[in-house]
Amino acid sequence: MNSLIHRTSCPACLSNSIHPALSAIDYTVSNQTFLIWHCNACSLRFTQDVPNVEKIGPYYQSVNYVSHSDTKDGLINRLYHLVRKHTLVQKRKLVQKSTGLFAGNLLDIGAGTGAFGHTMKTSGWNVKGLEPDNAARMLAEKNYQLILDTPGTIDDLEAGSFDAITLWHVLEHVHDLEGYWNHFNRLINAKGQLIIAVPNYTSADARYYSAHWAAYDVPRHLYHFSPGSMEQLGEKYGFELKATYPMWFDSFYVSMLSEQYKNGQPNLLNAFWQGLISNLKALFDPNRCSSVIYVFQKRSKN
Repeated sequence: MNSLIHRTSCPACLSNSIHPALSAIDYTVSNQTFLIWHCNACSLRFTQDVPNVEKIGPYYQSVNYVSHSDTKDGLINRLYHLVRKHTLVQKRKLVQKSTGLFAGNLLDIGAGTGAFGHTMKTSGWNVKGLEPDNAARMLAEKNYQLILDTPGTIDDLEAGSFDAITLWHVLEHVHDLEGYWNHFNRLINAKGQLIIAVPNYTSADARYYSAHWAAYDVPRHLYHFSPGSMEQLGEKYGFELKATYPMWFDSFYVSMLSEQYKNGQPNLLNAFWQGLISNLKALFDPNRCSSVIYVFQKRSKN
């Protein structure tokens, strides 16, 4: 069995109108080069010839992979943790605003080391967290007394039982894209909100750094979303896009990493400048931000 996935059609819309767009290097683990392809029909991009779900694990094994290790080594990771204290509060407020609830049932997919789940739990929410990485689950239990389950348990969750489902920079990682969207539709209740944050390859910082743009993060990022491809994907699986929101700090964080990838060291001044330019261009249009939060609701059957 071939351990690499070679696609002959778009994984989102199934169009055959696909072609290579650029190549990018895995700077985090392997230093391998991967091709990124583009779909002319829906504008999704995807990493070609990625390891399958059984073989992708080693590409996550890095002490620098902050969402699994919670490392504070290095300036960029220390800044990440400093900013995270603020963004966790913002995420909580967004869930409350979108659902109209101050307490409810939340499913957090790709829960990492449990920081967001802990934030919501201490705010009165019932939290179910799913996380594939064993080390991250152990940290969640150690640091927050939060017991996370493996993604395989998603089949056992009760239909229509969640007021909110959140994926913070997770959808770009999942091999079974269709399966997860079907789960979203099954698990969320009629008024529930599906909140998905993903990088945006159409942003100004992505265009500036091109193949060095850190949010391509091959091969861990299987898909690279544009706002148009995200909206089409939601519609395909029975969801209506209700709102989009910017993630202002991501442009600075990604630009710092991108500078390091491009020049071998982080040029903080240029990283700040490129992040600022990206945010200014997105000031009146969140769909131009480096990372975008999409809020979906199931379409009414009436």
